[in-house]
Amino acid sequence: MPTPPRPAPAPPSAGGRRLRAGLSATALAAVALGTLLQPAQAAGGGPDPAGGKPYDDARLQRQLEQLVAQDDGPPGVIAALTKGGRTKTYTAGVGDIATGRPPRLDDHMRVASVAKAYSGAVALRLVDRGELSLDDTIGEVLPDQPAAWHAVTLRQLLQHTSGLPDFSASPEFRAILIADPHHVFDSRRLLDFVAGRPLLFEPGALYEYSNSDNIAVALMAEAVTGRRYEDLLKELVYRPLGLRRTSLPEGFRLPQPYIHGYDTTVEPPEDVSELFGTSGSWASGGIVSTPRELGIFIRAYGGPALLSEKTRKEQLTFRPGDSSEPAGPGTNAAGLAIFQYTTRCGVLYGHTGNTAGYTQLAATTPDGTRSLTFSINTQTSKSNKPALLARLRTVQENFACALLKGR
Repeated sequence: MPTPPRPAPAPPSAGGRRLRAGLSATALAAVALGTLLQPAQAAGGGPDPAGGKPYDDARLQRQLEQLVAQDDGPPGVIAALTKGGRTKTYTAGVGDIATGRPPRLDDHMRVASVAKAYSGAVALRLVDRGELSLDDTIGEVLPDQPAAWHAVTLRQLLQHTSGLPDFSASPEFRAILIADPHHVFDSRRLLDFVAGRPLLFEPGALYEYSNSDNIAVALMAEAVTGRRYEDLLKELVYRPLGLRRTSLPEGFRLPQPYIHGYDTTVEPPEDVSELFGTSGSWASGGIVSTPRELGIFIRAYGGPALLSEKTRKEQLTFRPGDSSEPAGPGTNAAGLAIFQYTTRCGVLYGHTGNTAGYTQLAATTPDGTRSLTFSINTQTSKSNKPALLARLRTVQENFACALLKGR
């Protein structure tokens, strides 16, 4: 497939400042390093379960506005709280600097590493069908992968205890991406970038978040079914949940309308929404969805609707202290392609993600009846704007308390 043309630079800001012609180094490195609901009237205010101030609409709205107003804050934010089948949407700032359009519930966006939960859903549904076992190894299912990796199990891949080296940290992978951000990778050969490397540690001994893990998960799903991962997503996830605006594209274009993602380390902020194609992140970070459909997915995947009780028990066996990337609200623990977030107000299950232009949180109550999605249109992680991440996690926990109150 020919390499698509580079996207045109974003238009000048309203103040007439000229956008830099070149692409920022921060934006170029972002993917290589990191990736890799129906509106309703607000629920009434009530006490924080921890005994704090009421979590009413005005207070939550102010927190979003303050987050956007910070010098390092995102251009925009959208948070959706779903309870009892009703969704209340909060927004601040803009989803498109050029037009001033706010972010909206049905706007497309990159969900970044929340995509790992989708690959988890595919794999665990295949476990329910008996086509995969959590104890299946790379050697048994993918014998052409390096012999040094053959003892790694599906369970270890899903829990990031495999020891597989991260392909997205490979100097060769980064060099290709920086030279041509629209390069079309063969997604099924991404592990080739680290095929000559040994495991980082004995499988199961340690936890280390790796984009390679979910590539291997998708390859195992393809191997046992003889079907493409994209088709498995449709059959096992999209159709059962009625997801019509969720996809795994190969190229760099986003479906319209979409929340624009920005590199805010430059002035004016640079639109990086379509800077990278998704072939280089695939099952580890390539999913495109909307805030509404992200909520539908996480309620099913983190709740009891999608998996059998037996498989869900395995999914929700958590390793304390192991964090998602970036860390979610409260204290984190790692399950199988899902994380437990223990906040001061209670427990949520979910996943986070970050990539160029986007940072995501999707979380649900264990019974799958309530969810929070929280999306900002700039990237933040422990290595990229850690102060913003700290403030973001505080606001996310306050929204989690609003979700959990009155249970």
